Amino acid sequence: MRRLVLLRHGRTAWNDAGRAQGHADVPLDDVGQAQAKAVAPVLAALDPVAVWSSDLARATQTAALLAAEARLEPVVDARLREFDVGPHRQGLTAAEYAAAHPAEHAALIAGDIAAIPGRETSEDVLARFLPALRSYADELGEGDTGVVVSHGAALRTCVPAFLGWPAGIEESLGVLANCGWVELEHAAGTWTAAEVRWRLRVWNRVVTP
Repeated sequence: MRRLVLLRHGRTAWNDAGRAQGHADVPLDDVGQAQAKAVAPVLAALDPVAVWSSDLARATQTAALLAAEARLEPVVDARLREFDVGPHRQGLTAAEYAAAHPAEHAALIAGDIAAIPGRETSEDVLARFLPALRSYADELGEGDTGVVVSHGAALRTCVPAFLGWPAGIEESLGVLANCGWVELEHAAGTWTAAEVRWRLRVWNRVVTP
């Protein structure tokens, strides 16, 4: 069996305030540091052979603590970034965005993402994220575990696509908590001698600091 663990970064001050981050390089706050320190030994105990991370500070800081615990050097990959939310949404709460840019906010609510300047669509994110995730999966040998440190919306969008689920099913998955993680395993089916494939084992497991 091969295993991929997909970890959302720890909390930031912008998370706490409800401000959209996107590609903004926001560091972990004190709570986020505590969350990352708490999860690091738990995931290191899975004996990962590699840690891959988004290049944004909140992810690299989370990954560095885990990698140090596992005695690994994290590999930074910009393809693992969060959705780019566009220059007008970044740093604002939903209420602030609606007040400052009502037409864009209305387009967002309507799902007309292409009408929002600078904002990535799900297809945009899948085009960069999925090849990275598939390449990491291919690097794992039998019995290996790899950890990917990334972002909530990107992971919620890309995990179902990686598993080959129908488009739109990500809406049925809960939002990942800060330092919540997903476990995927490459194994046979539970009930029968079914084909070996990637399967969802855990969604949004957390450790309390």
